[in-house]
Order: sequence, then structure tokens, then C-alpha cells
Amino acid sequence: MTSQHTSSSKAAPTKIVTTSTGRILRISAEEVAAATRAPAAPAAPTAASVDPARRADVLFRVRRDEGHELSAWWMIGAFVVTSGLVILLLSGVPGVA
Repeated sequence: MTSQHTSSSKAAPTKIVTTSTGRILRISAEEVAAATRAPAAPAAPTAASVDPARRADVLFRVRRDEGHELSAWWMIGAFVVTSGLVILLLSGVPGVA
């Protein structure tokens, strides 16, 4: 796991952590301090720690658990099928070379 610290004059200092699967997590200093102080008591999710991808107004974006990410082969297959469909449909248009 790789980590780096970031800070700016306006934003609260954060720590960026890269997991073994390549997911990049941004953790605030308060979350790091809370995790190191009392790891025994599970904290209830607050508005600040709720994943923004799981908000009610986000329609299609879903952040899945570690190890359950969508395979890149689905996107490659969708591209091949869409390209084949476009070529098939354009082959029926008269006057196209």
C-alpha cells in the first residue's frame, strides 16, 4: 500500500492511500486520527464519511467493494459488438463505398 500526504491553504490536509488492487482512497486527517485512537468501536457513517458514489442523486456510478470491480474485458467486448453493429448497419446504406 502506498500513501502520500497532501495539503493546501484552503482544504483540510488529507492522506492519499493506494490499495493493492490500485484503488486510490483519500482519507482526511480526522479519519486517520479516529482510526488510530479507538479501533475497537465501529463508528456510524456520518455525512462527511459517506461515499459520494452512493448518494441518491448519482444514477449510474457505483463504487464496488475491493475485488469486485468490473473487468476491462466487458468494455472491450462492448466496443467490438458496437463496432460490428455499426458496420453491419452501414453496409445496408446504398451509395456508400
